[in-house]
Amino acid sequence: METNPSPYPLRLTGELSPKLSRGLWLVKWLLAIPHFIALIVLWVAFVAVSIVAFFAILFTGRYPRALFDFNVGVLRWSWRVGFYSYSALGTDKYPPFTLKDVPDYPARLEVEYPESLSRGLVLVKWWLLAIPHYLVIAVFVGGAWAGSGIDRLYGGGGLVGLLVLFAGAMLLFAGRYPRPLYDFVLGMNRWAFRVAAYGALMTDVYPPFRLDMGGDEPPADSQVIQPAPVLAG
Repeated sequence: METNPSPYPLRLTGELSPKLSRGLWLVKWLLAIPHFIALIVLWVAFVAVSIVAFFAILFTGRYPRALFDFNVGVLRWSWRVGFYSYSALGTDKYPPFTLKDVPDYPARLEVEYPESLSRGLVLVKWWLLAIPHYLVIAVFVGGAWAGSGIDRLYGGGGLVGLLVLFAGAMLLFAGRYPRPLYDFVLGMNRWAFRVAAYGALMTDVYPPFRLDMGGDEPPADSQVIQPAPVLAG
């Protein structure tokens, strides 16, 4: 799937499968258990890696590339599982067990590596500056998520969970997934993952307060990215 170039460092895409099973979504929670177990372990590691990265950025202004790639992989794995299960129900194709990008999987996520990061911004962006976004995301994916990690996304809470449940009912009884509903769900997921990348110190670019709906990133010239607050360092 081709992706539009995006001015925001995180790019999230999801290609809605043209033919989805009417009833498979009822048991995807069971089928995805191996992934849920793997993600529990991966998210513990994600937090530990983010703490190490915090001090690396604070003292050197750089996010060690190996640690960055690992955390991108955790976000990518989480998005694939969420897209398959109750963050989108966008595909019946079982997610691969890998941190690496899989070009032929319908859900993809990339984060542009920053050559340098602000030493001062790292002290406040993950909590103080991100609070307005956390409040929005709490509505999208459930209050338990806000400020505590992205693990709730593949569980499907909040408005996302409610709309995905409705989409599942439409699949069950009508055999179709309404495209406007899918586009809205993808927009909320995209917003949440942008905030996750910012809160995890992976970029200094402040996430836009904008619901970019649809399975693909919007064209670069249609977005206005808000600059991050400037701090010394």
